[in-house]
Parts: sequence; C-alpha cells; structure tokens
Amino acid sequence: MAKFPTVRTPTVEEILDIADSYGLSISIDEAESYQGLMGGVIQSYHRLDDLVEPKLPVKYPRTPGYRPSAEENPYNAWYFKSEVKGKAKGPLAGKKVVLKDNICLSGVPMMNGASVLEGFVPDIDATIVTRILDAGGTIIGKAANTYLCFDGGSATTATGMVENPHKKGYSSGGSSAGCAVLISIGEADMGMGGDQGGSIRMPAGWTGIYGHKPTHGLVPYTGVFPIEQTLDHTGPMANNVTDIATLLQVVAGSDSHDPRQIGTKTQNYVKALNKGVKGMTIGLLKEGFGHANSQKVVDQKVKAAAEKFKKLGAKVKHVSVPMHLYGLDIWTAIAIEGATELMLKGNSMGTNWEGYYNTSMMDAYAHAWRERPDDLSITVKNVMMLGEYMNQNYHGHYYAKGQNLSRKLRDSYDKILQDVDLLVMPTLPMQATKLPAPDCSMEEYVDVALNMLNNTAPFDCSGHPGMNVPCGMNNGLPIGMMIVGKRYDDASVIQAAHAFEKIGNWKKM
Repeated sequence: MAKFPTVRTPTVEEILDIADSYGLSISIDEAESYQGLMGGVIQSYHRLDDLVEPKLPVKYPRTPGYRPSAEENPYNAWYFKSEVKGKAKGPLAGKKVVLKDNICLSGVPMMNGASVLEGFVPDIDATIVTRILDAGGTIIGKAANTYLCFDGGSATTATGMVENPHKKGYSSGGSSAGCAVLISIGEADMGMGGDQGGSIRMPAGWTGIYGHKPTHGLVPYTGVFPIEQTLDHTGPMANNVTDIATLLQVVAGSDSHDPRQIGTKTQNYVKALNKGVKGMTIGLLKEGFGHANSQKVVDQKVKAAAEKFKKLGAKVKHVSVPMHLYGLDIWTAIAIEGATELMLKGNSMGTNWEGYYNTSMMDAYAHAWRERPDDLSITVKNVMMLGEYMNQNYHGHYYAKGQNLSRKLRDSYDKILQDVDLLVMPTLPMQATKLPAPDCSMEEYVDVALNMLNNTAPFDCSGHPGMNVPCGMNNGLPIGMMIVGKRYDDASVIQAAHAFEKIGNWKKM
C-alpha cells in the first residue's frame, strides 16, 4: 500500500500569502524557488513520521468511566467519574483522589472546562497521576473546572456553573472549582488542582477547604494542560493539613521532563506536621488588607486568626511590601500575553522549551478551537484579543517588562522573609460572590471571573508557596487566610497551617 506523506509542500499561492503576512515582497518566480527549497526540507518531516515518539507511561488499568447524571452531580462539580486503583499499599492507600480536568488521565475523557476540547481522550498519564497511583491512591475521576482554567469564579465551565455547597447560587471559586466542592462535601478525600492566578487557593477559600500552591516547579507539571509556563503550578487540595502534607510528599520532586523544575528542592512535609509555631515570626502583610474590593469582615477575621498564633508561641508583627500592590499588574502583563502565545496560538504547548510535549493534546486542541473560535468563553476571547493587540502594537515589550518586574517582586518578598518566617493575609478580599445571571452583561460576567486575584496572583509570579487555611464563617460562607512561605520552604507553611488547624473548629471562629 502506498504511503502518503502527512506534510505536504506548500503551494506557490500559499507561499505568496505567507510572505505578504510578513510584509515580504517576492515574485512568483521567487515563490517557485522557495517552494523547491521548502520541498527538500520537508523530507525531514516525512522521515519523522517513521519514528515513534516516547510516551509517558500508563501503569494501571482503568475504564473510561461515565458522565454522572444531574442527580449524581447536584453542584456540577464532576466532569467524569472513573475509578483507577493504584498499588495496594503506600502513603495514599485508602485515599480517594480527584483530579482537576486539566490533568491527563489516559483513557478517560478530558475537556478542561472547554466545549472545544470535548471528546478528547488523553493517551498518557500525567507524572502526578503515576505518583499518586504508585503511592496507593485511588483516582475516582475528573472534576469540572472553568473554561481553559482562565476564570477565578466558577461560571464559565462548559458543563454548567459549579455551585458553592455552602450556599446555593454562589460561586465556588475557580478555576479548580470541582475539586474544591467534591472535597468539601466529602466525595473525595483529596485532589490535585492547578494554580496560575490563584486557582487552587481561591476555590479552597470560598468552599472552606485547604489548598496549597507549591513553590513554582516543586511539583512536575508534565501532562497537565498549561496556561503560561512561568505561572503554571499544580498542587494538593484536601479537608485537612495532614492530607495536604501527605499528597505533597508523594507528588513533589523533579521528573526530568519539566523545565519549570530547575533547582527543585524537596523537604519532608509529613515531618513538618505537629512541630508547632513556637519561636516563629509571622508577618501580617499590610498590603494584603484594605484593597478597594476588600470586605471589612474578611480583613477582621483574618487579623483575628493571625493573632491566635501568639497563643501558640509565635511572634506576630505587621510588615510591609509595597511591591505587593503592583503584583496583580505584573501578573496581568505576563498572563494575558503569555496565555495568548502558549495556550492559544501555541496550541497549549508552544515552542522553545525542553520538556515533554503532549502531541495528541496539541493536535486535538489546535483543530478544535480554530474550527469553533466562537465557542470560546468570553474570558478567553478577551484574553486572546487583548493579547494579540498587545503583541501587534507593543511587540512583547510589556510581557518582557512584566517578567523582569516579577523578579523584583520575588526579591521584595524574599527580603521581608529574611525577617519573618511566614506572611499572612486574606486569601481573597471578599467572600464568595453570587453566580452571574444568564442574561448578565459581558462586563459583569468578566468581573465576577477575575475580580478576586489581588493577593493570590502576585505569588504565582514570584513562585512562593501559599496555602489557604479556613479561618471563619460569615453569613453562611467561609473565609480563608493565606499563609505564604519562603521558596522551597513549603514545610514551614504546612507546619503553621497544621498548628492553626488544631486550635479548633474554624467554622466557629
């Protein structure tokens, strides 16, 4: 049977169109010459088709599972249920683990909250999946998340808005909304979320669970749908700090496939439990309070929670990092242009980095969103158009400036963390907001998706670890305190969070 090449040589007309798009003036004769030159080079692409690329391993049997009914899924928190059992013994034995639906689980559908990706079935297991199963965990399925993860609320999920289990009609936060809800209601013991602007910590804050964004690069992102490499984090979510520490212990450490992991340093996170905070100095970050959209009750509850560390033997003092107030602006420049280039134009993988490329996901996603661009969410369309505008008119200047300033931001936190062991502030400036009405304006829709990033997004830029710790209730909705530590000192964050957890029932604080 004849073999047909998968890459064809461009036509003369296509070459002329490409030249025109770059402002090149070439004749038809020149285009024909370029066609011949390109045809010779394309032979290398044909030879690549004879080679089999390496795939991440799939070690444990599973079935595709099923999409749960509305009766089985009252909060719209599930995307797919599928049981994958790991080893019989290990630190996660007996634990039910749910995955955010941007994490590849071979043989089980994945849509990353996006209608354009529905029908895609990964053929690999993400590194963190294999580590969870090797540690004895049982993966129970995929939790719904917002559209391509670009939403701090829970309204843009293609399968339906994810409801807050504490109060009907309110947001559960995003983008790891489903994970937070399923853990909150006890259907899962723990989960793996993703965080580029706060997407682990924010839903944890609004649903009253613990959510830890690790130090950037501590946990391999291999096999997880990215947004922007310098902002990408994946980390544990659970109903208690012990499970956070145990899961982090399992998934942390380099896998040699992820360039985000340069200089990764691990600790014993389980041993950090029960150490207490005696002798620690905890800094109450001035700039983390009193934002224009801050609720007074949130600021008050978090300050009162921080004061409790004194009774545990820690010193608590007020500290200031003025650069924190620019953190969201720095994040915006990086996220908008970076996501446009990597998540959209780069078909989720981009170029110019050394790591594992998920080619089957690239292929599926590249065709899907280009064939149906109108199906993208309003938040993603806004990012795409603004990012392209910035690129066309300012040619990456502000992305580059944002990256340079992110190092200055990181250094500002590092400097204050020489004087204190940890920083404390509200995870979110406000409690969970109402889900938008179906007929709301575009402006309201985007606002409720992105109006809560003040304190979380800066630490995605700086890479410092941060955990949401539930610290109170008001009007039936949780309030979260964020504890931030030195880079690669996730253990101290866990240590303090566990000490606070043992004080008593946070719902009565």
